[in-house]
Amino acid sequence: MRVGVIGGGQLARMMVPAAVELGIDIAVLGESAESSARIAVTAVGDHTDAATVLAFARGVDVVTFDHEHVPQQVLRALVDAGVAVRPGPEALLHAQDKLVLRERLAALGVPQPAWAGVEDAAGLGAFLGSAGGAAVVKTPRGGYDGHGVRVVREAHAADDWFADGPLLAEELVPFRRELAQLVARRPSGDVAVWPLVETVQGDGVCREVFAPAPRTSARVERVAREIAHTLAGALDVTGVLAVELFETEDERVLVNELAMRPHNSGHWTIDGAVTSQFEQHLRAVLDLPLGDPSARAPWSAMVNLLGGPADGDLDARVPRAMADQPAAKLHLYGKAPRPGRKIGHVTATGDDLDDAVYAARAAVTLLQD
Repeated sequence: MRVGVIGGGQLARMMVPAAVELGIDIAVLGESAESSARIAVTAVGDHTDAATVLAFARGVDVVTFDHEHVPQQVLRALVDAGVAVRPGPEALLHAQDKLVLRERLAALGVPQPAWAGVEDAAGLGAFLGSAGGAAVVKTPRGGYDGHGVRVVREAHAADDWFADGPLLAEELVPFRRELAQLVARRPSGDVAVWPLVETVQGDGVCREVFAPAPRTSARVERVAREIAHTLAGALDVTGVLAVELFETEDERVLVNELAMRPHNSGHWTIDGAVTSQFEQHLRAVLDLPLGDPSARAPWSAMVNLLGGPADGDLDARVPRAMADQPAAKLHLYGKAPRPGRKIGHVTATGDDLDDAVYAARAAVTLLQD
């Protein structure tokens, strides 16, 4: 069996060990020969070019993704050529276009923030009037890690974005915290769900993840699981689906966004779960039996390594971090340090959440300083 991954980022890189263990061949269409997943890059090319992607796909049994930015026309060209594309174009559209997602969530009756598609400043002004004078404006396509997201309080605050088409306006939710529910689904319909996690964001970027989400009621856990089950089935997802959620003070659970691939909120599963999200994704897209998603330890903490040391010499700091926190697991992405860039993460597990968080944070601090 040979899986082709479009995109050479860290998600493709972290699929490689899982593929090796399962005896699966993995090929990657990378942006360059120096992509994060370069150890598995078998072709270099533009993921928006149908001919390039079709040529790559001819050598694999199934195509999956490191990101959701492959255009619909390219995805449909693959399907028309008889390529197994997982997740498929119809499912991926909901991760590619936030307006399409909001419309589908409304049709399914899934809880979400109040929202509207707005085409100009007048439309945004009307929404602000109905939303208490503040809103979150998002570009429907292409945004990630805080890009394409803006909090606005006046009608003309997004004028520079309207040239590219309608925008998504959402209420500014006064949430208590952010959660994420990961689920995996195979084509036959089998589903596996990991424990609900809490995510800590900064400047629109995930910084820390705690698994399971501490101080969570049974009701919130149940609702999050039900939402994930509903969306995985209704959207016909194959592979890993990450459902990003808001939890409000009165324990409402609202869907923020979706990702149809392994996700930052699931990196803890490499060390903290019986079956990692990367192994599970490969099992799912190949329609193999899903693995046990249970946690291996009572608690896991994952801390992202963002930016790296100011002098750029990450290698010199690795031995010190290893020696100081021998129980912490370092995962480096083979990327050059750059302000704000995700270049790795550290996970620690154990019987006490505070101890796990301390170990992961301490290792990251030593890698950055």
